[in-house]
Amino acid sequence: MAKKPTAAAAAKAAAATEETFALRSLQEAHAANKRYAASDEELLHFYEQMLLIRRFEEKAGQLYGLGLIGGFCHLYIGQEAVAVGLQSALEAGKDSVITGYRDHGHMLAYGIDPKVIMAELTGRAAGISRGKGGSMHMFSTDHKFYGGHGIVGAQVPLGAGLAFAHKYRGDGGVCMAYFGDGAANQGQVYEAFNMASLWKLPIVFVVENNGYAMGTAVKRGSAETEFYRRGTAFRIPGMDVNGMDVLEVRAAANIALDYVRAGNGPVLMELNTYRYRGHSMSDPAKYRSREEVQEMRDKHDPIEGAKAELLARGVAEDRIKEIDKRIRSIVAESADFAENSPEPEMTELYTDVLVESY
Repeated sequence: MAKKPTAAAAAKAAAATEETFALRSLQEAHAANKRYAASDEELLHFYEQMLLIRRFEEKAGQLYGLGLIGGFCHLYIGQEAVAVGLQSALEAGKDSVITGYRDHGHMLAYGIDPKVIMAELTGRAAGISRGKGGSMHMFSTDHKFYGGHGIVGAQVPLGAGLAFAHKYRGDGGVCMAYFGDGAANQGQVYEAFNMASLWKLPIVFVVENNGYAMGTAVKRGSAETEFYRRGTAFRIPGMDVNGMDVLEVRAAANIALDYVRAGNGPVLMELNTYRYRGHSMSDPAKYRSREEVQEMRDKHDPIEGAKAELLARGVAEDRIKEIDKRIRSIVAESADFAENSPEPEMTELYTDVLVESY
């Protein structure tokens, strides 16, 4: 005969059920209200921001091909809805952002001048890191954008540190820390999860799952492919989001940020997205078919999706064309500015370098 559970065991089971519910509660809230009710003007703004990132990155690819951008260069083409949808919900000047080396789009989404970003890409003195950071190491404390980090996953514990600073200062800010599906298997990520949850830090961990890390399909490199579940062991609620729909991303961002700002601790968001180009400019991306990429472009492109919705709402096509024309002009100006800016002086080699003895 089965033993009747004790009161303590029953209480423990009830508590576990309650905790499990809490961990899935944000996903349930998201499922109940999947898309942000943007006005026409808001959606036009999202469209414009995504288009700026797309055209900027296309131009960066051209300049790389011409030899004007050296080193590594990781383009954000295809993933624009993630940065725009999430960062449109942040409070500029209050909330902080940190990411890996695919960072141009996040900077543009945070309102940083395309000219200084392009100047940095081309190694010019007018660049946001004075031409010494390049594509992978952009930084702006003025905008609370903390990189641009070349070491895979390193930005995650740094993001936890930024969140600790927000909490310590009591400034009400939240850190948004991005990392990829490849970085999700780094040990330091889970150390950061544990500390952030233990101390209830105001941070949103964002996995940009573009499916291939550097070139290995998720299912071949990860035992658990549902990355939003990865925080469960640390009592971090997760959210599974379509990263190709800017309105779904924004709706999810609102839910996550409300939870974090209320003092509940971190949230882990998985944004399922897709990069159209290789991991970097030197990657021929032979690990996937052209047909697969084309299908994503044809059926799931975030910019074309937003455009179709605007037209369905009755927004004039001429207005959309005017946005496209203006964005092309802004990007062309940024490239001209970069090409005509001087390179850093040799003395810049000795600035912003730690040389003192301790």
